[in-house]
Amino acid sequence: MTSAAAATPDFPTIVDWPLRPWPLAALLGVAGLLVHFASHTRDYAQDLEAWRAALTALVFFGPLAAAFTIDRNDWQAPAVLAALVGLVMAGIAWRVARAQDHYADEQFWFAAGVLAIGLALPLFQAGFHRLRWNTSYRQTHFHVWTDAISAAGAMAFTGLSWLLLFLLAELFSAIKIELLRDLVREGWFGWMFSGAAFGAALGVLRNQLKIIGTLQSVVFLVFSLMAVPLAAALALFLLAVVFSGLDVLWAATQRATPLLLSCAVGAFVLVNAVVRDSDAEASNSRVLRIAAFVLALGILPLALLAAVSMGTRISQHGLSPERLWALIAIAVAVAYGAGYFVAALRGRREGWRDLVRRANLHLAVGTCVIAFLLAMPILDFGAISTRDQLARLQSGAVSVEDFDFDALRWDFGDAGRAALAKLTNSDNAKIAELATDSTKSEYRRYRAEAADTRADRIENLRIQFDDATLQDAVRSYVRANGYLCNDACFALDIGAAEEGGRRIVFVQERGVSFQTIDPAAKIDSADNITQTREIDRPVRADQPLTTDSKVEIREWNGRQIYVDGKPLGDPFE
Repeated sequence: MTSAAAATPDFPTIVDWPLRPWPLAALLGVAGLLVHFASHTRDYAQDLEAWRAALTALVFFGPLAAAFTIDRNDWQAPAVLAALVGLVMAGIAWRVARAQDHYADEQFWFAAGVLAIGLALPLFQAGFHRLRWNTSYRQTHFHVWTDAISAAGAMAFTGLSWLLLFLLAELFSAIKIELLRDLVREGWFGWMFSGAAFGAALGVLRNQLKIIGTLQSVVFLVFSLMAVPLAAALALFLLAVVFSGLDVLWAATQRATPLLLSCAVGAFVLVNAVVRDSDAEASNSRVLRIAAFVLALGILPLALLAAVSMGTRISQHGLSPERLWALIAIAVAVAYGAGYFVAALRGRREGWRDLVRRANLHLAVGTCVIAFLLAMPILDFGAISTRDQLARLQSGAVSVEDFDFDALRWDFGDAGRAALAKLTNSDNAKIAELATDSTKSEYRRYRAEAADTRADRIENLRIQFDDATLQDAVRSYVRANGYLCNDACFALDIGAAEEGGRRIVFVQERGVSFQTIDPAAKIDSADNITQTREIDRPVRADQPLTTDSKVEIREWNGRQIYVDGKPLGDPFE
C-alpha cells in the first residue's frame, strides 16, 4: 500500500510496511552483537587491531545504511548500497587503525568518510544513482531532514529503553532476581539491546514519514523566525567591517575563523528554512523572504572573511594538517557562498529561490565526492605541511629560534620525523642542536615550553633548601613540566619519601603541588619521575605571591574551630 503523500510526482513514495520495526530491530540487534565480538579484546588498553577495526566498521555502517534505505518491495539496491558503505568504512577504519603515529590526521579521514556516507544516503533515497542531475530536489531535501529526525528520535528511544531496563533490573534485584542486572553488565548484551532498540524505533519512525514531513515544516517555520534578526545583524556586521576594517575583528577575538564559519552555517540553515522544498511551501512572508535573500548574499562574505583569517594564520605559522583540513572546510563554505550569491543575483526577486535549491543539489554531490576522496589514501597532509614548514625555515620566513621543531616530531607523522632527522645533520649548528633536542623529547612541548620560556620559569623558581644535587634535580623537573613556575614559584623539601627520593612541595599562585623527586635519577621529562601531584588550595587574593614573598613551613599540632577568634573552617585534628 502506498501513502497518499505520493500525490505529487516529485514527492517521495512512502510505502506502508507495518512489520518494518521487527526486521530492523533484528538486523541492528544482530549487527550490535557482531560489533561487540568484532571489537572485543581482552586488553582494553591496547589499540584495536586493524582487522578488528575494519570488521567493526563493516558490521556497524553496512546494516545501518540498510536500515535507512530498505523497503518491503525494494531491498536489492539498498543491499548493494549497504555492502558498499560497509566496505568503504571498513577500508577507512583499517587504514586509521594502521596509521598509529605514522600519519598526523587519521581522525579526519574517518570523519570525512562519515560525512560522505551521510550525504550519499539521501541522494540514494531520492534516486540519484538512476536519475543523476534530474533527481528531484524536493525528494532529496525531504530525505535529508527525515533521516536526521528519524535518527535523533531513534537515539532518544534507545536512551529511554536503557533507562527502563536499569529500572527493571533494580526492581527485580530487590527481590533477589539478578538476571537483568547481570545482563546489563555484559558487553554483548548492551550492544545487541542498543541495536535492537534503535532498529525498532527507526522502523516505527520510517513508517511515519508523512507525519515527520509535517513536523519538518513546523521546524522550518520556527527556524525561519530567526532569519530576520540574523539578517539584520549580519548586514550591520558587514557594514561595520567595511568602515572599521578587519583589524578590529582580529583584535576582538583569536578564534575568528570558527566564529565566521559558524555564522555562515547558521545563515545557510535559515535560508533553507525560508526557501524550503518549493515555492509553494516557501514562506509567504515578504519580510522573511527579504531576510533570506540578505542571508543568501551574506554567506559568501562570511566565508571569504574566514578564508582571510585562516590565510593570515597560515602566513604567520605555516601549514599544518589541521589548518589544511580547515582550508578545505572554508573552501566548501566559499563554494556554497558563491553558489548562493550567484543564485541571488541571477534570480533577483523571485527566481533566486529555485536557483538556490538547484545549487544545493549540485553542492551536496560535490561535497560528498570531495569528502570521499579525502577519506582515501590520496593526500598526505603531514608531508604537505612538512614541505611548507621546511620552506619557511630555509627562506628565513621563520627564524630558527621560533621554528617549531617539536611539531615535526609529533604533529606531522613519518614525513615530519624524517625531515627532523635530516635537520639534525644540518650545517647550521643551531638548527642541528634544536632538531636533536626535539628528536630526543619524550612528550610534545608547545611554544609555551620553548627554551626561552623554560629559562623564564627557572627565573621564577625559588629553591629553599641547600642540597645542590636535589636543587639540580628540581630545576630539571621544572624544565620538563610546563605547568610549573609560569609565575612566582617556591620549592621546599619536606622530607624523605617512603618510595625513595625526596618529597618536594611547589607553592604557586594556582595552588600547592607535591612531588617525589629522586636526585639520582636523570630527569629530562615528566616520565622520569614518580609523581604524587596534589593541587591543593590556591593562594588567596589577599596573599599575592611574588618572587620576593616569604614562604615557610611551620609545625602545627592540629585541632581548630574558634569563632570570635576567627578560623572556623577546615583543619580538625
